[in-house]
Amino acid sequence: MEKIVIEGGRKLVGEVTIGGAKNAALAILPATILAGDLCRIENVPEISDVTMIFHILKQLGAEVKLIKPGSYEINTKNIVWQEISHELTRHLRGSYYFVGAMLGRFGRARVAMPGGCDFGARPIDLHIRGFEALGADATIEANAMVDARADSLQGSLIYMDLVSVGATANIILASVLAEGTTTIENAAREPHIVDLANFLIQCGADIRGAGTDVIKIHGVKSLHGCDYSVIPDQIEAGTYMVAAAATSGKVVLKNVIYKHLESIAAKLRDCGAEIIENEDGSVVVEGSAALCSCKVKTLPHPGFPTDMQPQITALLSVADGTSIISETVYDNRFRYVEQLSRMGADISVNGKIAVVVGVERLMGAPIKAVDLRAGAAMLIAGLMAEGVTEIEDIEHIDRGYEDVVKKLSRLGANIKRVNFPEPNTIPSAV
Repeated sequence: MEKIVIEGGRKLVGEVTIGGAKNAALAILPATILAGDLCRIENVPEISDVTMIFHILKQLGAEVKLIKPGSYEINTKNIVWQEISHELTRHLRGSYYFVGAMLGRFGRARVAMPGGCDFGARPIDLHIRGFEALGADATIEANAMVDARADSLQGSLIYMDLVSVGATANIILASVLAEGTTTIENAAREPHIVDLANFLIQCGADIRGAGTDVIKIHGVKSLHGCDYSVIPDQIEAGTYMVAAAATSGKVVLKNVIYKHLESIAAKLRDCGAEIIENEDGSVVVEGSAALCSCKVKTLPHPGFPTDMQPQITALLSVADGTSIISETVYDNRFRYVEQLSRMGADISVNGKIAVVVGVERLMGAPIKAVDLRAGAAMLIAGLMAEGVTEIEDIEHIDRGYEDVVKKLSRLGANIKRVNFPEPNTIPSAV
């Protein structure tokens, strides 16, 4: 087993290149199934979630070839229908995109309910209702398998009771080859929804309105392969922005889309940081010696992302004054607060609201990454803290951040990965 060890107190200074968007890649890679052809996908993040997606594609019969780091050829021509088991999906939240892709291509999907981070109940009823509106018979079986089948898929008007990124993407996947027109109202507007739509358009799909709350998909007879580059990762970029501000550092972020970062930049400015967009598209974040408290409310795009809530909370734990964090997306996203409290943070949680009273400093301590973005918050806390912080369960961090130790080291952090014994094992005597 591995853990990350950080000796805190160093400012982050330098340049960091942001990788491809995890959430976009996790939808685009299963979408290659619909092309039934050779696709070349670039700017693919080198993270464990992507490795799992490739493993599933290979199990289905796809040919996956690494061209260079971050660039892959994926040939899905010879994919055959088969069940996708729990063994393949238990660590991967984005596995539900295989339901829409398999249903769209084969008229049948049977996929185990996904795993990934535990933020409380995250039902896929909106996905199921979307598939049913397209004419599929879709159920969640007692063994947690999603089974969807249809003799033919027919375009339909689908109104989303709640804004759901996953359901919006899954309905797009299932409907691009359906007969007629599908209209999704109250659709998610996140950048990775737009990226998925743009990839499918490059493959020959007819999709209009992605990035707005009404998306229209006119079904086509078939798709084809294409070359495509995944957008930069909004959340990885935001994490380094917060880390720079939290350490009073100065970091230049490259390979970013500033428009995707505006809500994050606005909150960091409220906290006292300076954010500048350069003419070449890079973004400079310079922290202040004195951080200010603020109010944060997570919202669907273009609001402040829920995936940035733990990171900004870590920063606010040492900001002057009292901050209020309102989580409106997930029920159980504050599980990481216990870990920050071990480092001296003063945070009280009542349901989906956290009150953060800034302390003078955090102190290094043994802590855990209880989920992916909580792991990012632990990294930021360790970078700020006085003394040594040891982070366990770092497999969560590896799900969404490529080369995070190397990237932080290049910015001046004193950080490393170390091996430690499995629980209940005794090191051999020397």
